[in-house]
Amino acid sequence: MYPLLLKAPLKDYLWGGNRLRNEFGFVSDKEKIAEAWMLSCHKDGESIVLNGELEGKTLSEAISVFGNECLGEKSKEFPYFPLLIKLIDAKDRLSIQVHPDDEYALKNEGEFGKTEMWYIVDCEDDAQLIFGLNREVSQDELNEKTENDTITDICNFVPVKKGDVFFIPAGTLHAIGKGILIAEIQQNSNTTYRVSDYGRLGADGKPRQLHKKQASEVIKKTPSVLDNDNSVLQKTEYGSVRQLASCKFFTTKYIELNGTLNLKNKDSFVSVLVLEGNCELFFSNEKIELKKGSSVFVPADFETSITGKAQIILSNV
Repeated sequence: MYPLLLKAPLKDYLWGGNRLRNEFGFVSDKEKIAEAWMLSCHKDGESIVLNGELEGKTLSEAISVFGNECLGEKSKEFPYFPLLIKLIDAKDRLSIQVHPDDEYALKNEGEFGKTEMWYIVDCEDDAQLIFGLNREVSQDELNEKTENDTITDICNFVPVKKGDVFFIPAGTLHAIGKGILIAEIQQNSNTTYRVSDYGRLGADGKPRQLHKKQASEVIKKTPSVLDNDNSVLQKTEYGSVRQLASCKFFTTKYIELNGTLNLKNKDSFVSVLVLEGNCELFFSNEKIELKKGSSVFVPADFETSITGKAQIILSNV
């Protein structure tokens, strides 16, 4: 086993921009790059290995070669690869949407639900997003607002700034606003129920599909609460670290690296995502050069070190 440097599948959704191309160096023949799936075993887009003897294989193929022990003990709690990690460039606002929980998604969609977390990598000065409801509503009112396309009346609009964190459990109504660049850590699911898409037309010239019935069945009808306990940077010998989220699905940390971080997680694989700067990942007698936009899968119980000056997100289960 060895750490896998990954190539991300890219998505050209209509609301995307070109920051991922211009600032992160992603290459695509599409006009826009809305999303880069930095760690993915999902059927809708798999990461490809860029280094070593498994170069050219998908991440799921590499895991099959390594064996499930590369995922760690905690991954045994999941009957599937547990994480999907993205960079999202919202030049325009996304649809108002919600994701179901595991029970609803397995029953109706044949895949697991989606709890997620957003880290605001950057944003315009006046950027805002939707995070849950602004008050408690009844099921009848929710159905009425959903059906009549007046859902914004009960949406909680929140101004955002660089470094903000939003933990979004399944069932939370939400929407990324325009002018926001996000790192998203989520369950490995691609099920989304759109409530409103502002009347936009898709690439086929038709309004994009809405899922009002499903959405009204899964939206939590009470306001969401922002967690402000994840804003503290703690000094360490390798720089500073900030806990972003910890739940039964994933744990995520933000690190301002300025030195050497020794990395080994006995119980889980680790995703390394570089948001800014340059560093080197050392293992055995080898190293991988990392830069802004690099993504690495480190097998469980595998010892590595990362040296340099960079902003990094580490995620594991």
